Amino acid sequence: MTEPNYLDTPQGRRIAYHRSAGSGPGLVFLGGFVSDMEGTKAVHLEDWARSQGRAFVRFDYSGHGQSSEAFIDGCIGDWAEDAMAVLEALTEGPQVLVGSSMGGWIALLCARAMPERVAGLVTIAAAPDFMTTSMWAELGADGQRKVMEEGIYEIPSDYDAPYRITRGMIEDGRKQTVLDKPLALEVPVRFLQGTEDEAVETDVALRLLAHATGPDLRLTLVKGADHRFSTPECLALIEGSVEQVLAATGEAR
Repeated sequence: MTEPNYLDTPQGRRIAYHRSAGSGPGLVFLGGFVSDMEGTKAVHLEDWARSQGRAFVRFDYSGHGQSSEAFIDGCIGDWAEDAMAVLEALTEGPQVLVGSSMGGWIALLCARAMPERVAGLVTIAAAPDFMTTSMWAELGADGQRKVMEEGIYEIPSDYDAPYRITRGMIEDGRKQTVLDKPLALEVPVRFLQGTEDEAVETDVALRLLAHATGPDLRLTLVKGADHRFSTPECLALIEGSVEQVLAATGEAR
C-alpha cells in the first residue's frame, strides 16, 4: 500500500488521499460509513480510470482511515465538507462523483451545494438520510434514549467492530437530509442497488429515484447483489455506469 498525500482543509482537518492524473471530467470516489479509501470498489475504479487515462481521486473522510480526527467527533456535515474541500483543492472542473452507501448521500449533498463542480453521479447502495431513518430505527427505543442522554451508543455491525453512534451524528444528520426537500439533479445520474442489500433496502433506492428531479436519472436493480456490491459483475456494472455518465456529458472515450 503506497503512502497517501494529505490535504489540510479550511476546517483544519487533514485528509489522506490518492490522486491519479488524467483527462477530465475526472472521477472522485466517496466511500461509506466507517469505510476507507482502500476498499475494493475504490481501488478497482482507480485502476480502471488509469487504464482510461481519466483523472481520479480517492480519499478518507476525517475520522476514517488515515485522515486526522477521531471518528466519534465527526458527523455527516463534516464528512461532506471534507468531500467538498477535496473537490475544490484536488480537482479541476466538473467531476463525476461515485458514492458508495453514505458516500451516495454525500455525493447528493455535494451536487446540491456546488452543482457547478459536478458533471454526473453514480451511486452504489446510496443511503441518503440514514442517520435519521434506518440508523435511528436500528438503535431502538433504549438506544435512542441512551444516545441522546449519554451522547454515544454502540450497535453491532456486519463488519469488524460495532458502530459507535453519537448524539452529534444524529443531530447533524437531521440538518443534512435530502429526501424531505427539493433535490434537483441536472446532470446524468445512475443509481445502483442490490436486491439482497442487508444495510440499505431497495425501497430507499426507489424513494430516491421518485424524489429526485432531473433529465437523466436511471436506477438499476441487481438481483442477488449485497451491500458490498463488489463481485466482478457488480464492478463491471459500476464501470459501465461511469461510462454511461461520461458519454452523456460528451466525454466518453
